[in-house]
Formats: sequence, structure tokens, C-alpha cells
Amino acid sequence: MVVDISSLTSTATSAGLGGISGFLIGYAIKKVVRILLVIVGLVFVAFVFLEYQKLISVNWNKIQTTTIAALGNITSGQLLANSGIPGTNHIATSMTTFGIPLTGSLTAGLLLGFLRG
Repeated sequence: MVVDISSLTSTATSAGLGGISGFLIGYAIKKVVRILLVIVGLVFVAFVFLEYQKLISVNWNKIQTTTIAALGNITSGQLLANSGIPGTNHIATSMTTFGIPLTGSLTAGLLLGFLRG
């Protein structure tokens, strides 16, 4: 059985670069999400405190309906599709053209980077 070294090198390079870039993306996403959650939490605490001190009046029902509507758009995929970013509605189909080694290692690296971050 003859093994072509050039095809193995291409596959290994693709998997290695996919894993490294996936790890970096996952690590960065976790850091950004953590910072955003801290900011949102501080804003929420500030609203509660200012309302408790009778300095402002917060319409919690409006905040609740807006949040539920936004989360509904995120979970249904409408937010990304309607974002206006070119190519976002073709992400799944374009990822399949990259090949299994790159896509698989990118996914594994992303999960590892998100868990380690």
C-alpha cells in the first residue's frame, strides 16, 4: 500500500491550522462574553438601585418583552440571517466545502478554547 505524503501533509496542515484558529476563536469568544455579561449585570444592578432610591422608574414589563423577543430571534436564527452581514445565510453550506479535517479540527479547537478560556 502506497501512501501519498503530500496528501497527508495537506490534511495535517489543514487540521492543525483549523485546531489552532478554533482554539483562539473559542478563547476570545469566552473572554468577550464574560466581559459583556459583567457589563449587563452592572447595568441591571444600577437600574435596580436607582429604582429603589426612587430616582428613576423602570418599565420591567417592556424590558421583559423586548428581551424575550430578542432571544426568540437568536434561537430561531433570524438575527444572523437578517443582520445584513454578507454571506451569513450561507455559513453552513460554505463550511462544508472546506472539508472534514479543517471543519472538525476547527470545531474541536473552538470547544477546547471556550472551555479553557
